[in-house]
Amino acid sequence: MNLEEALQNIRPADRKSMEEAKMRWRTVGKPLFSLGKLEDAVIRMAGIKGTASYTLGKKALVILCADNGVVEEGVTQTGQEVTAVVTENFTRKAASVTLMAEVAGVDVFPVDIGVARDVDHVTKPEYKVAYGTKNMTREPAMTREEAEQAILIGIRLVKDLAEKGYDIIATGEMGIGNTTTSSAVVSVLLDRDPEEVTGRGAGLTTDGLHRKVEAIRKAVQVNAPDPEDAVDVLAKVGGLDIAGLAGVFLGGAICHIPVVIDGFISSAAALCAARIAPEAAEYMMPSHRSGEPAGGMVLEALDLSPFIECGMSLGEGSGAVAVIPLLEMGLEVYNRMGTFDEIKIEQYEELK
Repeated sequence: MNLEEALQNIRPADRKSMEEAKMRWRTVGKPLFSLGKLEDAVIRMAGIKGTASYTLGKKALVILCADNGVVEEGVTQTGQEVTAVVTENFTRKAASVTLMAEVAGVDVFPVDIGVARDVDHVTKPEYKVAYGTKNMTREPAMTREEAEQAILIGIRLVKDLAEKGYDIIATGEMGIGNTTTSSAVVSVLLDRDPEEVTGRGAGLTTDGLHRKVEAIRKAVQVNAPDPEDAVDVLAKVGGLDIAGLAGVFLGGAICHIPVVIDGFISSAAALCAARIAPEAAEYMMPSHRSGEPAGGMVLEALDLSPFIECGMSLGEGSGAVAVIPLLEMGLEVYNRMGTFDEIKIEQYEELK
């Protein structure tokens, strides 16, 4: 199946189920709307799943791992070799997010979609598109075919997890240099100057930040990505991890599974998915507002409001994993708390 065929299966979220969930909340024996965004989340997920009666049993974190040729431009504090090291750490529960995921009851699935070398216990030929991207300041980061292949891999990952009974998917990434590629993608799609959307990533100096901004500016100038064609933008100034994550978001819409946006890189992928198939945005769940300058801009462009404000900028899926227990708490109240009739209390009325 090609990308165009896959996208034909995306439909809007189910409005009837959302209305039923709203009505259920009105009967729950507590002050109306008192759980705020958690109530909204339950309603949104009802629309995604097509039913007002559901649970979040099995939870997954999909981490797309890839290297970026633009690292040659001195836009990072660490070397490219770190990508493979951290990717392997995901399998040994030796990374920050794996410890967080253990607490949250989330199963972790690292995927080598483009790491510069093969990684023990992670690399699978069917998921690996290339050994990193090209240096986008000199040429397109990848071909359009490679970008589409990465998107389709992301879709396939969601389908596989859906078949295994997973009810919600958190998104994560690992790739030295991917705040640079994400800033480039967002700069083009939101029509913003690179300086507005580019931050220090994992601790750049002021000189390093300047190099990063100029690298993005040069990449956009050299490759002239089409802002009306998100796949073209991904291919020319994006990364394989971002393209794969865009596929995960599209896969959520195809399979009717909520997909949780992590931080800036994940949100850049979500923006690409929404530009490729606008209805896919209805299947996305926010988590937090990234500490990167454009973190809030992208969520606003997606018309999403973050659940938590922790000043996090770790990536790996840490914010997405952190919000899942909150979503479960809201759903637990929705599913298990008695109604006003059951607890023999007069029902609250919405005051005008």
